[in-house]
Amino acid sequence: MPTAQLQYLTEELNKLREQKLYQRLRILESEQRPVARFDGREVINLSSNNYLGLTTHPKLKQKALAAIEKWGVGAGAVRTIAGTMSLHMELEEKIAKFKNVEASVVFQSGFTANAGTVQAILTREDVIISDELNHASIIDGCRLSRAEIKVFPHKDLEACEKILKDLVGRHGRKLLITDGVFSMDGDIAPLPGLVALAEKYGCIMMIDDAHASGVLGRNGRGTVDHYNLHGRVDIQVGTLSKAIGALGGYVCSTRDTIEFLYHRARPFLFSTSHPPSVAATCIAAFEVLEEEPQLIEKLWSNTRFFKEGLKKLGFDTGLSETPITPVIVGDAALAHEFSRQLFQEGVFAMSVGFPTVAHGKARLRTIVTATHTEAELAQALAIFESVGRRLNIL
Repeated sequence: MPTAQLQYLTEELNKLREQKLYQRLRILESEQRPVARFDGREVINLSSNNYLGLTTHPKLKQKALAAIEKWGVGAGAVRTIAGTMSLHMELEEKIAKFKNVEASVVFQSGFTANAGTVQAILTREDVIISDELNHASIIDGCRLSRAEIKVFPHKDLEACEKILKDLVGRHGRKLLITDGVFSMDGDIAPLPGLVALAEKYGCIMMIDDAHASGVLGRNGRGTVDHYNLHGRVDIQVGTLSKAIGALGGYVCSTRDTIEFLYHRARPFLFSTSHPPSVAATCIAAFEVLEEEPQLIEKLWSNTRFFKEGLKKLGFDTGLSETPITPVIVGDAALAHEFSRQLFQEGVFAMSVGFPTVAHGKARLRTIVTATHTEAELAQALAIFESVGRRLNIL
């Protein structure tokens, strides 16, 4: 039983149950594969960020085991004291070369990479211009920086420029920030237009490329490469937890920017560094991106097949341009019930409602991977159709 002081939390949970919005964690009981075992049931997995199937790639597993044997299971300290291993430096050099930048630094997660960087480089004298659908880690970093925050409607370049015009002559720095691929809608940022605005109005240009890393650009180099904007984006954030298949985040920029983050980014300063097995795994993952481009080709082939199938059935997939394909149903309770019944029929597609998305925009977020077979995706589409008709969504 909760203490009296925490009783209000129980009451809030009960409200979620009454509104049919309560969700419990699904427990993975197997490897993270396209067909995986959750809660004792084998299901077609459309809910992981394992875009390229690297969580189980033989090369990554081999490198992780070898690193444990050589380096042990943990780094034992934060990076700025005794926790910077040569493996960490090798990984950062690998990322910088891959992304065609001067330097990079690895954080404990993509979330801390975003939040820690924005908080570190700005002050209350500065201003941030941010897309309204940017990731929560960007939003938190903006708040922590104590800079003034200006939000423009999603991908609206005209509205963004109006904000920038109004800021002309204002004291302080300006940061223009956007996701590369938006995590709930799967659409791609209008980066060329944003970069042009940043250059015109003297902004620091920053992009969170978490869902573009390993997905867009040559060998998965991301949105900057996708649009050929090398040298025109000041700060790039990426993740090691999605297509790379392991854990962590990274920031790419000039050497001096990275050195500054060594000194001022709080997550870097106050968190123990990656276990050597994780660092070695990530190094191997970037090698796989270079050596096995067919993985990305298969990812996009599967994406086209599944996305077209959903559209033919009549589902609303919004503005998706990437492997993230929402199935928008509107009502949150209906979305949760849709997800629950799909799971019972053999498909794991997680429902998402407020506050992750706006009221009335609840959806199932699906993500296909390079390791799904076409037969598995066809089976998933058949189950989507059956359940969708049963719930009068179609």
